[in-house]
Amino acid sequence: MGKIIGPQDIYEKKLRKLAEVIKDIGASTTGTAPTILGVAEIENLRVLENLVQTKALDPYDYQILHYDSPDRRGIDVALLYRPIHFTPTFSKNYELRIFDSENPDKRVYTRDQLLVCGLLDGDEIFIIVNHWPSRRGGEQRSSYKRKAAANLNKRIIDSIHAIKPYAKIVSMGDLNDDPTSASVKKVLKTKKNRHTVKPKGLYNPMEKMHQKGFGSLAYGDGWNLFDQLLFSYGFLDKKLAGYTLYKTGIYSPDKLVLPTGRYKGYPYRSFANGTSTGGYSDHFPVYSYVIKKTKKTTE
Repeated sequence: MGKIIGPQDIYEKKLRKLAEVIKDIGASTTGTAPTILGVAEIENLRVLENLVQTKALDPYDYQILHYDSPDRRGIDVALLYRPIHFTPTFSKNYELRIFDSENPDKRVYTRDQLLVCGLLDGDEIFIIVNHWPSRRGGEQRSSYKRKAAANLNKRIIDSIHAIKPYAKIVSMGDLNDDPTSASVKKVLKTKKNRHTVKPKGLYNPMEKMHQKGFGSLAYGDGWNLFDQLLFSYGFLDKKLAGYTLYKTGIYSPDKLVLPTGRYKGYPYRSFANGTSTGGYSDHFPVYSYVIKKTKKTTE
């Protein structure tokens, strides 16, 4: 007897697939699941609760930091973390207020930016989770929205640096712009080489990847690297105590790649033309490893 596949089945399958991917990111190097995970396009808190309670993720005791945002589609950003390593001490969502360039009285409702401060194995770090406005209506026509998002991001970062010049800050998420776009290069003033970053500056490890043609999503015949992780100077200076940035990458194992057809090699998305495809996502995840020096002991 056949089985009717309904929305609940599709939803649960999607959760299982996402959970398996999350569990495996970086596991070949660390032997375990990620400690901190920034997520975007979240419908509500309940979805996150269902995700962390899946069989694949339940053993890792992920906790959730989430705020409802005024986005017109009802999607949010959030942070998942493992309390065995990370202890939040402060969190706040920053509202991004934008008005239509052609109708100044009309507000554009979009995602907030989530700031979380906490202790990573005793080392204070600051995390900003982003999902900047889309390119709907065209890249150039919509660019003012992402520049506004970048300006908000910069204000958050500058406010932290004003108090703690060597603060360890990572700003992560789907920026809907590439590492070489004006919002990133001109507003945030990111650098592609870590040795050129000065105190209070930002390093973008994704810029060199982008220049080499790597991407986290594809549209038409081209790749974009919208999903980025930006690091403050505090994560780069090895003379500072605590964690430093080791390396960054795009997670794209075979199962996340479309195996056949016109878009072979692109991310294996879970929906196409409103129909479930059995895939995972239209974006590849991106990740970074941070490492901490251990004191040498002598007997």
